[in-house]
Amino acid sequence: MDGTPNTLLEAVTFFADAERAHQYAVLMRWPNGVACPRMGCGSASVQFIATRKLWRCKECKRQFTVKVGTVLEDSPIPLTKWLPAFWLLSNTKNGTSSCELARSLGVTQKTAWFMFHRIRAAMSTGTFERKFAGEVEVDETFVGGKAQNRRGNSGARRGYGTARARKSEKAVVFGMLQRDANGKTRVRAQRVANTQTHTLLPKLRDNVAFGSTIYTDAAFTYQALPSYGFDHYVIDHAVKYVEGRVTTNRIENFWSCLKRTLHGTYIAVRPFHLNAYLDEQVFRFNARDDDDAGRFTSALKGADGKRLTYKALTASHPRWRAQRPTPIPVRRRKNDETPISGVSDRL
Repeated sequence: MDGTPNTLLEAVTFFADAERAHQYAVLMRWPNGVACPRMGCGSASVQFIATRKLWRCKECKRQFTVKVGTVLEDSPIPLTKWLPAFWLLSNTKNGTSSCELARSLGVTQKTAWFMFHRIRAAMSTGTFERKFAGEVEVDETFVGGKAQNRRGNSGARRGYGTARARKSEKAVVFGMLQRDANGKTRVRAQRVANTQTHTLLPKLRDNVAFGSTIYTDAAFTYQALPSYGFDHYVIDHAVKYVEGRVTTNRIENFWSCLKRTLHGTYIAVRPFHLNAYLDEQVFRFNARDDDDAGRFTSALKGADGKRLTYKALTASHPRWRAQRPTPIPVRRRKNDETPISGVSDRL
């Protein structure tokens, strides 16, 4: 398509036209022609209904739009707002808050928050086809706020409370970074339960090929790596940070980028949503050598074949998992605020 945007200003102008935004989304999803997205069908024999911007499959007799079968499915938000949101989250180095997106697009904060989580789902890689090999840096970090900012802990500000949170009270993030011969690096990160050996080493076996060279710090957790078939080299940060090729500075750089995002933009990330924010940062870090248009295209193509509903997104929240008693409804007279006799409103 001619006139593909290369900057944010061009993207906003380009996608302001609903017809052009629809054509662009169709081209990105079906570059070789429209096909039915229904599972088990996939027929290319479809009929386009221009007045409703949808297709009808001649095989399964079902109708579908360009959003069906993607993270945008069942969304009433038009593509003129979805595509600029994809552009923003793909290219803002430290992320974009849902409040900022809500003001920019003219939607509610709740809608913007849900939109961003759907885009993060499109950015996620899911299962990896290839394991890391060669030289791999491995490290873990702790994510969480200061204890002095915790609700109800005002004593730390007066000098007699706990100033710092214990590591056991923070979320643990485990990361692996592969060094390439051409100088490029790729990273994988995920939240884990703890830093114990039985938790971290299975993650390494799933993501790193046997015989690879692994660089870590002096943590006791990694002492058993040679018995798992890895070449293990240790850098003790109490003594030095670099010794030849033995260093973990590159994965530490990723932690720095991650924490600038979490502390500067997403200042109240809940542990049960942390993996989504990790997927966002990993996507931008691995695509940092690409331009803005390339990152936007990669994120948009990743939306195909994925689905995230609001119910599934909020189901991980502890408040929704709790079984709360159903309140007893109070019957009232029509056009009257006084309860019907026999039902007391006293405390």
